[in-house]
Amino acid sequence: MKLVIAIIKPFKLDEVREALSGIGVTGITATEVKGFGRQKGHTELYRGAEYVVDFLPKIKLEIAVNDNLVDQTIETILSSASTSKIGDGKIFVLDIQEAIRVRTGEKGPEAL
Repeated sequence: MKLVIAIIKPFKLDEVREALSGIGVTGITATEVKGFGRQKGHTELYRGAEYVVDFLPKIKLEIAVNDNLVDQTIETILSSASTSKIGDGKIFVLDIQEAIRVRTGEKGPEAL
């Protein structure tokens, strides 16, 4: 089992969710986050004053998948979240040591 963590642009959330549902991903956790990478934010003008926005709004997706679905999940995120512009995000893949469904007590892949 793997935990796929994807940081994407907020307006891409629905497109990514629909694409992941289409390949059989059954659960996603989405969190509104702020951060920056290489783009280092940008400058905006508000009421005539210029200010720097260091932390940009992003969406953090956490997706627990069985090992056989990891590559397809990554490819689906890449194709549906990309705008081919700076700030598209990142994907991280972590091992899951154990998963337990709270309601039934099921463990391992059955808990997903």
